[in-house]
Amino acid sequence: MLELVRRTSVEIPDDVQRVILAGLEREKKGTIAESAMKIIDRNIQMAREKSQPICQDTGSILFYVECPVGFDQITFEETSRNAVREATRKGYLRQNSVDSITGRNDGTNVGPGSPTIHFHQHRSSEVSVRLMLKGGGCENVGVQYSLPNEKLQADRDLKGCRKAILDTVLQAQGKGCGPGVLGVCIGGDRATGYEHSKLQLLRKLDDRNTNPELDGLEQEILQTANELGIGPMGFGGKTTLLGVKICAVNRVPASYFVSVSYMCWAFRRQGVTLNDKDEIGTWLY
Repeated sequence: MLELVRRTSVEIPDDVQRVILAGLEREKKGTIAESAMKIIDRNIQMAREKSQPICQDTGSILFYVECPVGFDQITFEETSRNAVREATRKGYLRQNSVDSITGRNDGTNVGPGSPTIHFHQHRSSEVSVRLMLKGGGCENVGVQYSLPNEKLQADRDLKGCRKAILDTVLQAQGKGCGPGVLGVCIGGDRATGYEHSKLQLLRKLDDRNTNPELDGLEQEILQTANELGIGPMGFGGKTTLLGVKICAVNRVPASYFVSVSYMCWAFRRQGVTLNDKDEIGTWLY
């Protein structure tokens, strides 16, 4: 778990880095946008070389665990909390977690709700652990819409969803450390909508949605957003988003939520499978 935390904090996954490099090539030479993308690229290289956090905000610590029936979740949680403490002591994680009432920071990143661990049982014998470190800047620009939305003239259909998602991009410009990635959930309730939108950020950026309608919506929003001229950090340019990932879940007829989670360019997510000795078997990204 300590190595998973270290690698997640200091290394960008290959699928994300490929898209960032493609964005760098796409920007016009000599522009502020190109300069911003070069700084991002250099930042990534230096973090990897020095084994130091990619960003000073190492963010909320979110574990997603798929495990067989009978897996000892209590021991796993204890082990993960200890790994977070050790990773913080070693400097792989910054001391980012504070008491919400007093503002006190005990310097461990461990407390109520930190780290957050989501368990999902499956019938396979394999244990897989995915970790996401989600910074506060990008979390702050996440939005949840309730359709219909009169201001956006967005109805309860995919066209309305498109308007809501693009509005998120417009509202986030210059904030959230773009270029970013959108994880979107159509449906659910207020809590599960956001939960499923974050799960979309566990997908690889180069995958394609198995639902043809959602796949088309993902590609169309990505293209449209990158034609808005917002660009990296809001400086203008052709790279506003690196990816868009959308799912749809059931809802009650009275509600129609569109929940959007925004991930910054420092897209820190990694995963492993564990073998029968609780050692890393394979890296998932």
